[in-house]
Amino acid sequence: MENTGVLDSAEYSGTTDEIRFTSESLGYLKETAKWGTFLAIVMFVILGLIVLGGLFMGTLMGSLPMGDMPGMGSMGGVFMTIYFLVIAAIYFYPTLKLFQFSKKCKLAIATNSTELMTEALGNLKSCYKFIGILMAIFLGIYALIFVIGGIASLAM
Repeated sequence: MENTGVLDSAEYSGTTDEIRFTSESLGYLKETAKWGTFLAIVMFVILGLIVLGGLFMGTLMGSLPMGDMPGMGSMGGVFMTIYFLVIAAIYFYPTLKLFQFSKKCKLAIATNSTELMTEALGNLKSCYKFIGILMAIFLGIYALIFVIGGIASLAM
């Protein structure tokens, strides 16, 4: 593979601790950035719909009568609104980091900037780190539910 001048000002001698980007790897990064932009924009739209849906569901549930318990519909509406807003807030951060990665990666390739590429990859790391932590939390919750369910089934 040949070294390019992009993000690599020195000839590769094999004795450096730096990574060099080839034209092929830069092409992969550029394509990844394009798909990242697409996914981030779609996610921003979905997050907007989640917020609107939460407000709509809250209003709808608040107006529904809940049998003999007046005011319970409005409590359910508030809960649904808060639930949807929390979900949107949780997913906003990784979506923002993915968008920032895509924007800075494309700019780094276009301007031959190692600093911008480092920032772009830092944003990608933050995106994946957040998603990984979120996944670990969900797996922990599922394991806890599984254990509690197993104990409850043995107790019956």
